[in-house]
Amino acid sequence: MEPVIRFRGAVALVGRFPALAGVDLDVGRGEIVLLQGPNGAGKTTLLRTCAGLLPVVSGEAVVLGHDLRRERRGVRAHVGLLGHASGLYGDLTVEENLRFWTRAAHLELSTVDEALATMGLDGRLRSVTVNRLSAGQRRRTSFACLLARRPELWLLDEPHAGLDNDARDLVDTVIRDAAAAGATVLVASHELERAVSLAERVVVVSGGMVTSDSLRAGDPGPLAQQPEAHGVS
Repeated sequence: MEPVIRFRGAVALVGRFPALAGVDLDVGRGEIVLLQGPNGAGKTTLLRTCAGLLPVVSGEAVVLGHDLRRERRGVRAHVGLLGHASGLYGDLTVEENLRFWTRAAHLELSTVDEALATMGLDGRLRSVTVNRLSAGQRRRTSFACLLARRPELWLLDEPHAGLDNDARDLVDTVIRDAAAAGATVLVASHELERAVSLAERVVVVSGGMVTSDSLRAGDPGPLAQQPEAHGVS
């Protein structure tokens, strides 16, 4: 089976800077993979590249069968990116935001109620405008938008940020359920204890490159046996 993500020597630009400097990575369907590394290592860049938001200028980069060097726009309908910004419209209600993003993905609105219920937003909060929500409620709303869209590839940047322990446990359950249903999940997180228990593999990113790839138990991952890649310093 073809991997959901296949990068070979992939170089991606932020402006004119090679923020990915020769990434090698394979991720299979249904995997939950933790991206680990310090600030500025390239984790967010890797997520945004997988979402088709940054240009790949050399190497091989294929996501869900889409060649990102030729048709990176085509992959966007099939991925869900949860970043630091909420991606929500403050003057719309919780439910209106879900309906907007579901329509934008050309999906049936039947997924909206289920997503609201899953994230505990189906009571009075569904009719509250986003600019009146707490940070945690906004984060849950962003997750609900992701759920309603049912993407094949989840790209999560610090998904637990702003959430209390109960909401964090809920997010972990949602992620595991999505992977069990066949979705693939990439998580960038500094909350290592929680994220490592969630993920099956840990991929370390440094200097815009993958420097380590291992199974959670410490066994070598698919890239561990490959020669170290050389990229832009």
